[in-house]
Amino acid sequence: MNIFKIGAAALAVATTFALPHTASAAPSRGKVLVVMSSAHELDLRDGKKYSTGYYLNEFVVPYRKLVEAGYEPVIANPNGDMPVMDVNSNNKMFFEGDDAARSATEKYAQGIEQLKHPKTLSSVVSEGTSGYVGLFIPGGHAPMVDLLTDRNLGKILTSFHQSGRPTGIICHGPIVLLSALPDPKAFVGSMIAGDGKANSLAAGWPYAGYRVTVFSTGEEQQLEGPSGLGGNVQFYPVNALAEAGAHVDTLANWHSNVIVDRELITGQQPMSAPQFGDVLVKQLNAHRH
Repeated sequence: MNIFKIGAAALAVATTFALPHTASAAPSRGKVLVVMSSAHELDLRDGKKYSTGYYLNEFVVPYRKLVEAGYEPVIANPNGDMPVMDVNSNNKMFFEGDDAARSATEKYAQGIEQLKHPKTLSSVVSEGTSGYVGLFIPGGHAPMVDLLTDRNLGKILTSFHQSGRPTGIICHGPIVLLSALPDPKAFVGSMIAGDGKANSLAAGWPYAGYRVTVFSTGEEQQLEGPSGLGGNVQFYPVNALAEAGAHVDTLANWHSNVIVDRELITGQQPMSAPQFGDVLVKQLNAHRH
């Protein structure tokens, strides 16, 4: 389903996706927690809905880079159920028009056994996060449904923040940083209502002052037409993160963009996935020394 109008020049900025190859048999460099959404449907304005899930390349490209670098990804989500893929992400446009790369990525995802039975976020909190060297959260619209107000995720993020362990989040994913707010549901409710109270609800947010990127408002608006979401999102991620106190930097639509600030690594959209994965691995490697 062709939901984007992206020219060849925009696609060219994305790093070429290499086909999967056999991972190294070297000893594990440590576990990386991969947090995904349990949501299948996004509520839009005017009572409309959009079937959502994770974005194929935003999940698999960094995941595969972690595996091939010697890390052990451990998947978790709110319900401990199998995350679903946004069918609109299964498109060769996210692989520089290379359908073989798209097909290989889909096959790789199907071979990830733990995707079928992830841990619950509550079990991760109960066990503690000290056994993980890093955190990775892929995008898609699904995180805007459940993860952004999930108290367990807020605790997980805070633990990684306090210990300075690499935390990589891409596309709509950075919206989940709101879960570390004192009252994320009240904050999100204020953003939806547009009552101007959101900023006053952000006191004490651990990511205040951080430079981040996220799926841009211009990119979101391109998706809101009949061939995309079919409606308007309830609020824009850029605005919400800015209201919470982050410094949000986005590039021109569909250009790869990755920002590192302290432990936090954020990527703007699907075209950023290869670069994002490389930077995440680099930051994990650096943190080990």
